[in-house]
Amino acid sequence: MKIKTLMIFGIGLIVAFAGQAYDSSDDAIKDRIKPIGQVRVAGAEAETAAADSGPRSGQEIYQTSCFACHGTGAMGAPKSGVADDWKPRMEQGFDTMLSNAINGIGAMPPMGTCANCSDDDIKAAIEHMIDGL
Repeated sequence: MKIKTLMIFGIGLIVAFAGQAYDSSDDAIKDRIKPIGQVRVAGAEAETAAADSGPRSGQEIYQTSCFACHGTGAMGAPKSGVADDWKPRMEQGFDTMLSNAINGIGAMPPMGTCANCSDDDIKAAIEHMIDGL
């Protein structure tokens, strides 16, 4: 009888302490399952800052996202300000050029390398590149 009483008392103590140790309040649960860190992608802060800074000019977009290819002619990209490079594209019309830039064409991915550009941003960049031709 004493052993049975001691066992029941011991189990009762374990259950009581376990119940106190395990807090099931919403705040306690949120604290237990919260992430232990954050993933940061190199350059993401700069893109976010650019997107949050307001409208950008075609020149700004060109400098940050288009110059690598359109400044050098890499992978057959028409070089900025070079009329002979742009002539066949301009003959198709501006709307076609804009559509190709937005949707991608050849080696150029959709939206070029500007992940945070709007269609209007892409339009401004194209206008900058062909300005004066």
